Amino acid sequence: MRNLERIKLLKDYCAEEPQNPFNYYALALEYRESEKSEAAHLFDFVVLNFPNYLPVYFPAAQFFFENDDLTKAKNLFEAGIELAHVLQDEKAKKELSNAYQNFLFETDLE
Repeated sequence: MRNLERIKLLKDYCAEEPQNPFNYYALALEYRESEKSEAAHLFDFVVLNFPNYLPVYFPAAQFFFENDDLTKAKNLFEAGIELAHVLQDEKAKKELSNAYQNFLFETDLE
């Protein structure tokens, strides 16, 4: 399936199931390379409207890091680590923590 077809399908899913965070998250992933502003908007939308949707934090933080919004990336890593702790998801917590440490090393942020 081509990217444009997936985007249309995901937009339809968002309209059909507006309370399902996965649809917006998947659409943000599709837009990462082609429509960066739309991807940023969708990542923000998911975090704001579905703050307990743990899968969004790593790719969103990575996206904002790659697009030089270091403060937002740092905040997303930290929020994701905290949420993983609250949800007792040790695997996600470890993955986010490792990525966060790499982020801090690469950016010299503390």
